[in-house]
Amino acid sequence: MMMGLGPLLLVFMLVPCLTPPTLAQDDRRYKHFLNQHYDAKPSGRNDAYCDTMMRRRGLTSPCKAKNTFIHGNSNNIKDVCGDKNGVPYGKNLRRSKSPFQVTACKHRGGSNRPPCRYRATAGSRSIVIACEHGLPVHFDESFF
Repeated sequence: MMMGLGPLLLVFMLVPCLTPPTLAQDDRRYKHFLNQHYDAKPSGRNDAYCDTMMRRRGLTSPCKAKNTFIHGNSNNIKDVCGDKNGVPYGKNLRRSKSPFQVTACKHRGGSNRPPCRYRATAGSRSIVIACEHGLPVHFDESFF
């Protein structure tokens, strides 16, 4: 006896509704983290890079005082949330065991309204992040 597609279709329609809200929220926070702090392969790491990236990522209304972009593989950043590449740091933070290539962008001062101008500092160092459910959700700028 063959069942209609109705019950099967109903199951596929209901499954997304059963996703716990915390997982959806974590995913949103992780995507926000990636937007603010991740750039896999930067084209240059100078002042012009910072000016462009800060504007592209929507961090210039008002001008954000400082922001750091982490370069490389996003899975390596996720690994900081676990023991593979991370250790506990302070309260609810994780510090990377290995250094990452980063570009720190600092607002040059003046008005906090666009156009925003930034000073870039490129380097390699450990990062400190907050994680939720194994995903990075916050970059700790105060570590530097």
